[in-house]
Order: sequence, then structure tokens, then C-alpha cells
Amino acid sequence: MRSEKLTRAWFAVTAVVALTGLVSQVVSTASGDGRVANLLCFFTIDSNLLVALTSALVALGRARGRLFTVLWLDALVGIIVTGIVYQVALAGLYELDGLAFFADTMLHKVTPILFVLGWLLAAPRGVLTWRAVWWSLLYPLAWLAFTLPRGAITGFYPYPFVDAGALGYGQVALNCVFIGLFFTALAAGARYYDRRLSLAPDGTR
Repeated sequence: MRSEKLTRAWFAVTAVVALTGLVSQVVSTASGDGRVANLLCFFTIDSNLLVALTSALVALGRARGRLFTVLWLDALVGIIVTGIVYQVALAGLYELDGLAFFADTMLHKVTPILFVLGWLLAAPRGVLTWRAVWWSLLYPLAWLAFTLPRGAITGFYPYPFVDAGALGYGQVALNCVFIGLFFTALAAGARYYDRRLSLAPDGTR
């Protein structure tokens, strides 16, 4: 059984964890002579921002409205993609220590686990719709619309699989299609399980 107090407490902790990881990453990047402006190109950073925002809204009891529902779904799917893609394609590419290692762990491991578990165990139920699923796709599209043109201008690409300079736009487009299909499948799956979990054992709400 979920309780409002448990839900608020869980997502308050999640918001703090996500924010801690984000602040740590900004400080680590700035102290390491990196470009802080590049951070917004990282899907990890954007997804953790969505997690921090939506978790804070749940913790404050302000989780309502169509816009929240879309952002909530984007946060969920985005942080799942972040965790999976990191483990499959990115873990071990860089040697990190100190604050950079701490930020990396918080953003790629702790926050995804906390948010997904929170969604499964304590989240509001029955809020996801097919309309929210389709609107949620604007997030990855907006990320690509920002990241690829900026990369063409500055030469900076946040991930090897979107590095058009090294792979060419054909391969990058194919990679983006696969990730987009994965994002869509996760969003649709989240909507399905949200509805299933909102039903009573006899099939009623």
C-alpha cells in the first residue's frame, strides 16, 4: 500500500540526490577546465534535471496537470535510457576519480535506481495516457535538434554514437532511430504498467 507521506518522502530524497549529482558535475567540470555550457548537451544531465524537477513537484504535492504528466514520463523514460545506455555503451570509457567519480555514480546509477524504484513502489498511479506518450517524444527530438547542430558548429558531441564528425550523419541517424524506438517502447510500456498497477485485483480502479 502506498501512502502520501511515503511518496513525498521518497521523491524528496530522489530530488535531493539528483540535484546533488548535478551540482557535483557542474563543480567537477568547472574545476577541471571543462566547458560547463557543454553539460546541457548530455542526455544524462537533462534527464536528471527532469527527475529533480518532477520529484520535487511530487514531494511538494504539486504533481498535477497535463504538462506534469508529460515531464513525469520524460523523466522516467529518460533516466531509464540514461542508466541502460551508460552501462551498455559508455561505462569504462573514461577514468574518473574524486568528485567526477561521485557525480558520475549519482547521475548514472543512484538517481536512476531511486527514481525507477520510486515509480514502481510509491508513485501516483493512473496518470499516464497515450497523449502523454506521444508528447513525451518531443524531449528526445528536442535534444537531437539542439545537440547535432551545435556539434556541427562547435565540434563537440556528448556521446560517441552521435559524433557525426567521426561516424557520418548516416550512421548517427541510424543510431538515433534505434534509440528513438527504444524510448518510444519504454514510454508505451510505462503507460501500460501504469494502467495495470492502477487497477484493483478485480480489474476495477
